Amino acid sequence: MEWLSSIRRTIACLEEHLLDVEGEYDIYREVGISSFYLQRGFQIMTGYTMAEYVRNRRLYLAALDVIADREKVIDLAFKYGYETPEGFSKAFTRFHGVSPVQLRRDASRLCVFLPLKINITVRGGNEMDYIVEREQAFTLIGFEKEFSADDSYEQIPKFWDEYREKFCEKLIPGKAPQGELETAVFNCHVGMFGVCIEKPDQNGRFRYLIAGIYTGGAVPEGMTLCEIPETDWAKFSCRGPMPGALQSVNTKIFREWLPGNPDYDIAMGINMEWYDEGDIGSADYKSAVWIPVRRKQAS
Repeated sequence: MEWLSSIRRTIACLEEHLLDVEGEYDIYREVGISSFYLQRGFQIMTGYTMAEYVRNRRLYLAALDVIADREKVIDLAFKYGYETPEGFSKAFTRFHGVSPVQLRRDASRLCVFLPLKINITVRGGNEMDYIVEREQAFTLIGFEKEFSADDSYEQIPKFWDEYREKFCEKLIPGKAPQGELETAVFNCHVGMFGVCIEKPDQNGRFRYLIAGIYTGGAVPEGMTLCEIPETDWAKFSCRGPMPGALQSVNTKIFREWLPGNPDYDIAMGINMEWYDEGDIGSADYKSAVWIPVRRKQAS
């Protein structure tokens, strides 16, 4: 399915299932795209996570019910997926700036949130600095945590801060690593990659690894191995200080390259970022985004 069509189909599915408060439908299977890429692409293209979009839409519809005075607050709370009337009222007030009772008295305070419509102008999608290369299967070693797409932008940098504090300051040039963990980090260049791997049937949760290339030997406690299958990779080069330069490239990939590219589709639910050594704040700092791709079949 074309990327732009996938995002539009996602919005249609979310609208169709807005009141399925238990999340009983599998939107990723219905849309037919990797959960990780769908979550990431949706957020970049709309400015909202899918959870934020659903929450905002429900609170808008709830406000219409409040203004129409159709149901009690307790009934609206359960209808729109809140466990208690108090939780519903707090969320309602944060979104609309007034409580349900106040909005019923003054409907002009309503905060409108209508279904999104995606329109995009493709500019320079095939002029980005990238190459497509086939990589043989390889093994990564690193430190792993699980994240949700809803808060990964805030939580993953904290994971990196923990890693840098524990290892980077100790492994300064000229100082020999101490113990199995430091030796593995040093020998395998852990920190070369940041890797997102989708978790099927996990509703947008994904594995994240701070990783390097496994060179063999014992795997220290606290580290994990990850097999990356043979595939073609679209590698997008980036130059500039982190994280702004890399975020800019990611935005262009999802807003320009994927919608406008006639040759490639995403091949699997893995996304890798490559980081060079050196000062991440430098204007000349090098990094890259790797996306697994496959050629589109001729129609």
